[in-house]
Amino acid sequence: MIDKISLKFGSSTGQSNLEIDVTPITVFVGPNNSGKSKVLIEIEFFARRSHGSVSDVIIKDLVYTPLSKKEIEEEIDKITSAPNTNEHISAGTVILAKVNAQSNQASRISVDKQGLIDEAQNPTTKYGYYSPFVSLYTLRLNGTNRLNLLKEQPAGDLQATPANHLAHLFVNNELRQEVRRIIFDAFGKYYVIDPTNIGKLRIRLADRAPKNEREEKGWEKESVDYHSQSTLIDVASDGVKAFSGIITTLLAGDPKITLIDEPEAFLHPGLASKLGKEIGRSLRNSKKRLFVSTHSSSFLMGCIQSGAPLNIVRLTYKNEIPTARLLPQDKILHLMRHPLLRSTGVLNGLFYETVIVTEADSDRAFYQEINERLLSQNNGRGITNCLFINAQNKQTVWDIVRPLRELGIPAIGIVDIDVVKEGGQVFTKLLENTFIPQLNHQAFQNQRKTIYDALELTKTKWKVAGGINVLDRESKEACSNFFDQLEEYGIFVVRNGELESWLKYLGATGHGSNWLIEIFEKMGETPDAGDYVKPQNDDVWMFMDSIQKWLENKNRKGIPQ
Repeated sequence: MIDKISLKFGSSTGQSNLEIDVTPITVFVGPNNSGKSKVLIEIEFFARRSHGSVSDVIIKDLVYTPLSKKEIEEEIDKITSAPNTNEHISAGTVILAKVNAQSNQASRISVDKQGLIDEAQNPTTKYGYYSPFVSLYTLRLNGTNRLNLLKEQPAGDLQATPANHLAHLFVNNELRQEVRRIIFDAFGKYYVIDPTNIGKLRIRLADRAPKNEREEKGWEKESVDYHSQSTLIDVASDGVKAFSGIITTLLAGDPKITLIDEPEAFLHPGLASKLGKEIGRSLRNSKKRLFVSTHSSSFLMGCIQSGAPLNIVRLTYKNEIPTARLLPQDKILHLMRHPLLRSTGVLNGLFYETVIVTEADSDRAFYQEINERLLSQNNGRGITNCLFINAQNKQTVWDIVRPLRELGIPAIGIVDIDVVKEGGQVFTKLLENTFIPQLNHQAFQNQRKTIYDALELTKTKWKVAGGINVLDRESKEACSNFFDQLEEYGIFVVRNGELESWLKYLGATGHGSNWLIEIFEKMGETPDAGDYVKPQNDDVWMFMDSIQKWLENKNRKGIPQ
C-alpha cells in the first residue's frame, strides 16, 4: 500500500535526504532518543490524513502504490455493506464496514465511491477520499495497548460484520488454526476461543487441542467442560499476552499498515526472535506493510530469518544533528552468520551511538569501568550510550570494527603496543578495516617497521617495560606522532605498552583476568570511601578522553559514507 517514504535528512550533514522504497517490513534501529518512536507516529499521521503534520521532524513525504481500477473496486466490494434501517446515503456514496484495525471495533464509514476509486489510482492527488479507507486498515501498537488486545470481547452478530478481532477469528477456522499453530510452537499450549459466557468471547490456553470444532465453539456440556479445564489468557504472563495479542491482531485484524513500537517488550530474546520470524512469514508474499521500532537484535534476526523482504534503517540524533542510513541487508547477515561476530554480540551495536572493541574480555571490563567512573562525574567526561565488546585477540579487533563502520556506526579499536610487531597482511588488514586510504598504506607500513625496529633496538621487553617510554626522546616523539596518525582513524594504541600498564601506582600485579581482579579491588567500589579511585587528568583517564574526542568529532576519519 505504501510505496515510498522520504525523510528530511540523510546519512550525514550535506548528504542527500534518505528515500526508502518500502518493502513488507521496515525496521527502524538506533540508539535511544534517535527518533524511532517518533517516526512511527509521523507515518501513522500521514496514513490517516494523506499529509504530514507541521510538527513532523523526520518524514518529508509518503507515497502510496497506485491501485488499478479493478484492484480498488475489489477492495471496496469486500467491505461494502447495505445501509441500515433509516440510514440514508446520497447518490454515489457507499457504506464500508469492517473491524477497525486500531479500535478493534466494527466501523462503518460512508465514502464517495468514485472519488475513492479515482484517488486510489492516483494517490498523489490527496483529495481526502483515500485516507478514511486507509485509516480503517492502519494499526499502531505501543507498550500500553498491546497487553489489552485479548480482553474478553462481545461476540456480536456472527452473521454481520465481525464486531472485533476475536469475532472474526471465531468464524474463520483457517485463521484460527494458524494462530493456534504459532501459539503452540511458542508456548506448548493450544489457543482456543471460549464462547461459553453467552454473548462473550474469551481466549483460553488448553493442554490439548479441541477434538472437533463443536467442542471449541459450542455451548453444550462437552464444550463447557473443555473450556473450564483450560486457562484464561488474562492470568497468563505479560509475555504470553503480548505475543499472542500481536499475532492475533495482525492475522485477524488484517491491517494493511502496521506500526509497532518495541515489539520485544515483555518478551525474552528467544520469543522476540520467534515473533519476528512469524510476523515476517505472514508478510513474506504480501502487499501489507509493517513498520517497527526496536532495540532487540533478536527480533531483528527473526525478521531477517523469515525470508521476508525488509529494510533496516538506522536513525541517530547527536548534537542536534539527525541522520538516517539504509543498512545493506547483506552486511547485517554477515554480522548474524559470522561465528566471531555472532558470539561477540556485535549486532547489538546497531542500538548504540558508538562501539569500543578491545582485544580481550579483561580489557573490555577495565575500560568499561573507567568509562563508568568518568560518566559518574557528570562533567562531560565519559562516553555515553556506548557498547563495549571484546574480540579474541588484536587481529580480530578489526574484523569487528569494519562491519560496524560500514553500517555508519562509529567504532574504535583499542590494542596493546605490540600491534606494531606484525607487518604485511596483518597490518594491512588493520589499515583496510579502518578505511585508511590505500595510497597511505605503504607509508603507514614503513612507519610501523621503523617504530618496531626502534623498540627492538632497546633490547628490552618493551611491551611490559613501559612501551614508548623505553625509547630516547627523539624516537619517542616519532612513535607518538605515528600513534597520533592512527588515532585520527579510530585506532587507539596503549602507548605505555599494555592493559596492565594503567594505574601502576596502585601496585596491581599479574596479567589478564588475575590483574583485573586485583586492580578492581584496589580501585574500590564505594564512591564515598577514601580508597575509591576517582578520575584524574592523567593516565587511563586521558586515554579515554582522547577516545571520546574522536567519537564526538563529526568530521572523524575512517567512517565510509
